[in-house]
Amino acid sequence: MPATATASAAGRRTIAVMVLIPAVAALALWAFAWPAARTAPRDLPIGVAGPATAVTAVERGLARHEGAFEVHRYEDGAAARAAVENRDVYGAVVVNPGGTELLTASAASPVVAGLLREAVTAQAPEGTTIPVTDVVAAPPGDPRGAVLAASLLPLALAGAAAGAVTTLVGLRGARAAAALTGAAALAGLVGATLADTWLGALDGNWWAEAGLLGLTVLAIGSTLAGLAALIGKPGLGVGAFLVILLGNPFSGIASAPELLPTAAGTLGQWLPPGAAGTALRSVSSFDGAAAGGPLLVLALWAVAGLTATLLGARGRRTGPETAPAPAPAPTPAPVG
Repeated sequence: MPATATASAAGRRTIAVMVLIPAVAALALWAFAWPAARTAPRDLPIGVAGPATAVTAVERGLARHEGAFEVHRYEDGAAARAAVENRDVYGAVVVNPGGTELLTASAASPVVAGLLREAVTAQAPEGTTIPVTDVVAAPPGDPRGAVLAASLLPLALAGAAAGAVTTLVGLRGARAAAALTGAAALAGLVGATLADTWLGALDGNWWAEAGLLGLTVLAIGSTLAGLAALIGKPGLGVGAFLVILLGNPFSGIASAPELLPTAAGTLGQWLPPGAAGTALRSVSSFDGAAAGGPLLVLALWAVAGLTATLLGARGRRTGPETAPAPAPAPTPAPVG
């Protein structure tokens, strides 16, 4: 290749790197910083129970925070408590003849529990103390939910690494699916050992937690491997963009999906990290209540990824083969 053409190609690559890196940095800052900068309650489910006149007054006070709360009425305190335990609402205001009580569930979100305390206390008469009952408390080893929130990114990275390594070492088809499944199962066991047994950040059934963590890694890993099997190595970048660059900041695990901008919170629950965070809270502290939807999302990602991994490999084997080049004609022997 002429030296001029080589220099021109190198110059284009240099410019591409100079433009691509700032673009990726801007995208990452947008994905991680924008939801954090716009954190606020949006249609946050909260219950109210008690006499009709008292409940109306509570609803009127909550309505001052326009668009912040989605109020659900319950017959009495027992029904409101059951709704909190079933993850139908994040908390409930119960008006009794003896006064007002606030029910919270810090296991669902310590941030939301604190926000509800502030909102309900603010509308109480001056000098009045509203008792707060933490119906479902966060695990003793992680009262602020910091460990649970910090554990999500390593899970996403483990899944991404499984998909990338499986692709780069050349595993295809059934071998790739077996490698992804085995790696995910072991990652789930290791994750439950660290998060539950050692750190105490999880407080539920150990095997259920291990299975959920493994399913999370499988959903992410098979997504990357499946995209790579279908469209080649660029599929690894597409998968990483979905599950790491968007999935983690949009998951709402550090606060709650309802505290993120609506589009981000909704999209995050359809991506593996967000579904995993919601399901993990349910399995760890609520005996699996409201875990069905997030588990279905994870299962769909895992099945779709494994199917793409198998179909992509089959497409390579059954694709059109290049016709063999004709053999060169024999060189005639020189005349003596």
